[in-house]
Amino acid sequence: MSELNVSPNTVVSAVTRLDPPLDEAPEAMEGGRGVSVEFADGSVARLDGDDRRSRGFAQVLDGLRKEGLPVYVELDPETSAIKLLLIPHVARVVGVQPSEDALDVEIAPSHARHVLRRDARDFEAAERQLRESLRSGDPVVLTETDAHEILDVRPYMPGPEVPQLPPFPKLLPAGRFGIRWTWLRWLYLIWWWPWWPWWWFGCMSRARAQQIFDAMNATSCDPLTVPSPCIPFLYPDDGCWGRAHEMRRLMLNMGVSPRKVWIQGQLHTPTRNNPNCFVNWGWHVAPTVCVRGPWFFMSERLVIDPSLFTTPVSKSMWKSVQGDPNATLTDSDGSIFYLWGNVTDPTHVQTNQVLATYRLQLQNRAIQVGPPPYANCP
Repeated sequence: MSELNVSPNTVVSAVTRLDPPLDEAPEAMEGGRGVSVEFADGSVARLDGDDRRSRGFAQVLDGLRKEGLPVYVELDPETSAIKLLLIPHVARVVGVQPSEDALDVEIAPSHARHVLRRDARDFEAAERQLRESLRSGDPVVLTETDAHEILDVRPYMPGPEVPQLPPFPKLLPAGRFGIRWTWLRWLYLIWWWPWWPWWWFGCMSRARAQQIFDAMNATSCDPLTVPSPCIPFLYPDDGCWGRAHEMRRLMLNMGVSPRKVWIQGQLHTPTRNNPNCFVNWGWHVAPTVCVRGPWFFMSERLVIDPSLFTTPVSKSMWKSVQGDPNATLTDSDGSIFYLWGNVTDPTHVQTNQVLATYRLQLQNRAIQVGPPPYANCP
């Protein structure tokens, strides 16, 4: 039986201070003193110097402090040492749909599929909070496991220094964009037809596309240190819109003008970079580049997605590995940061926030479960 394992020794709050600070934490733990962690709600916890995870926890906690984001920790009732650390989502609930034994929860801007099991302890209270957020539009702090089963839901109370969440719109039902884009695409092709031979010369070779892919893949994060500005491809669970926009920025610097392709459906994608060996998504996005075909004036757009592949692939291949043959594809301009509402991020402020959050998610998972890829996955 699944339970919401929220113990009385749980703290969900923003980190305000590490004592000693991060640059002195290794020496403090080696000396047996440990590190004190202070939270915005007045709680205090400890990082035990004898726990091999504590150094990594200190880095994650300090990263969350800098981002102004909350953390979920469970404490040893006798020593107040941190036993479990999870990074919650701060998001708006935009959908709650019943399934056979759970509620499928959609939050914006996450593309992961989140589940509240009906046999969970405190199911009714969690459902009420989710539906209240759905009704009011107020954000919540939502904590979940690596399998994206919801552990805890509570209202989000930002401090004065923490910016409000951007108003990401709700996703439209699958197929809605695909139908609209089909007509736009045909009109575009009719208009473009007299010019297409000259456009072909602007496409790149397959060798150049592989070079672009390799350059993007080279930015992948070391899971245990996640140095900025690396891209957390090894945390495929969430954050694809941030990864795609950062790749676009890097490609523009290389003289390439990519577009993007979005997929929406009941996606179930095998991966060795999640301990459960798969991820479930409601949508996903990656940049695309125009590549010349083997015959004169033939071309196609290939997808650059190091979270799933080791080489550029066709859009049909990209779709085929994501587990839903009925999923819809939508092409967009590369400047679109978030498709639903045509949200852009010209200053890359939101992109950097997304990348920072999911670097910490990758690091936190690697500290507690081990770095990917996971040997138990086929």
